[in-house]
Amino acid sequence: MDTKIYPVGYTTGVFDLFHIGHLNILRESKKRCGFLIVGVSSDEVAVSYKHKKPIIPFAERKAIVESVRYVDQVVVQSSMDKMEAWRRLRFDVIFHGDDWKGSHLYDQYIREFSGVGVDVVFLPHTRGTSSTELTKIILDCIEL
Repeated sequence: MDTKIYPVGYTTGVFDLFHIGHLNILRESKKRCGFLIVGVSSDEVAVSYKHKKPIIPFAERKAIVESVRYVDQVVVQSSMDKMEAWRRLRFDVIFHGDDWKGSHLYDQYIREFSGVGVDVVFLPHTRGTSSTELTKIILDCIEL
């Protein structure tokens, strides 16, 4: 496990139907940096890559993440371009769940970030919970 403490860390997410997996990634990210910036995906960005609109509106998702004690700053993630975010925010490390480790997208990010001295740290993905799974459970309950 990477035990280095970075000055500024960054992580992103939709944070729809906030759950323990979201809390885990924020807590584990904050353990590894002095200042944690969290990008909350706009509704448009969420639709662009998840192909569905979040249940909780952006302003509410942002307010929820802002209230988490591990989070120092919340910004809108208005693009999936992590390098664009780095040019704006100048973080030293980006954190992401290890369910993306080895993916084409994150392999590309690792190459791009290595050129500017930014580390990519993968954190354990919380198995068994996700906003998608919670949505399915809710819909199943409604159908009963």
